[in-house]
Amino acid sequence: MGSHHHTSPTSAPRGPLAAALGITLGVFVLQVIGAVWTGSLALLFDSVHVLTDAAGLAMALGAATLAARPTTPRRSWGFRRAEVIAALLQAAFLLAVGAYVLVEGVRRLIDPEDVAAPQLIIFGVVGLAGNLAALAILTRHRAANFNLRAAFLEVLNDALGSVAVIVAAVVITLTGWMRADAVVAMLIGVLIIPRTLTLLRETIDVLLESTPAGIDLEDVRAHMARLPQVRDVHDLHITQIATGLPVLTAHIVVDDACYRDGSAHAVLDQLQECVSQHFEVGIDHCTFQIEPLGHIPHETELSH
Repeated sequence: MGSHHHTSPTSAPRGPLAAALGITLGVFVLQVIGAVWTGSLALLFDSVHVLTDAAGLAMALGAATLAARPTTPRRSWGFRRAEVIAALLQAAFLLAVGAYVLVEGVRRLIDPEDVAAPQLIIFGVVGLAGNLAALAILTRHRAANFNLRAAFLEVLNDALGSVAVIVAAVVITLTGWMRADAVVAMLIGVLIIPRTLTLLRETIDVLLESTPAGIDLEDVRAHMARLPQVRDVHDLHITQIATGLPVLTAHIVVDDACYRDGSAHAVLDQLQECVSQHFEVGIDHCTFQIEPLGHIPHETELSH
């Protein structure tokens, strides 16, 4: 006897994401022009940071669009995992750029290059204005789901990067200390790389089908095993298809009496309620194989 239970994923509103993406891409283009014009490493790295965050917004927008597409016999999960692959590529790219900027920053500390500070202030302010506009759009919707919360944080980080660029430009204008540009670039890199490593680890965990963060596999097993008439829980797996979509499969051994008195269905209801409501991370998509005690020797024979 088996049970399969799930709810439909919640799609993100695409309008706010599309608007924020358009603004972020506009900021990126202006900052690249500014980086070439002023020779600022800090502005160059911040523009790459903005591009990476634009990729994150595009990923969120794409995920919201693809999630609405129906599943097919070939793709039973649809395109839900596309966001994981995109995030993995995004993290790898940003790590490579971060390593380059740190090396280049050290070189510029030793041999500083001239930076057009007044123009740098202008481009920093323009970038900050764009970031604030995108934040204003996303603020009203950021609680809708994970994608929008992540998008809000991406743009917030962009705004902080723009502030850092402005600070470097002001320091250079007032003191003439050109190394401020390299220091700020390296600071942005140091702040961003840990977040990138976290994203890389999380995406690899999903692809390796590791137990999702916030879920204790043994705690779930013990809680299900304490349910009335449940005698054993084995072959328990909890993985994650995409953001906000953990899935669970398990073999549940119950008293033979469940098959005689028809209470096996009640056990299924209790199991589903247990995994979807009892834990901090609810699992709505679950598949249980209900087995009688007498099935254990047969299953043991098949495993050898």
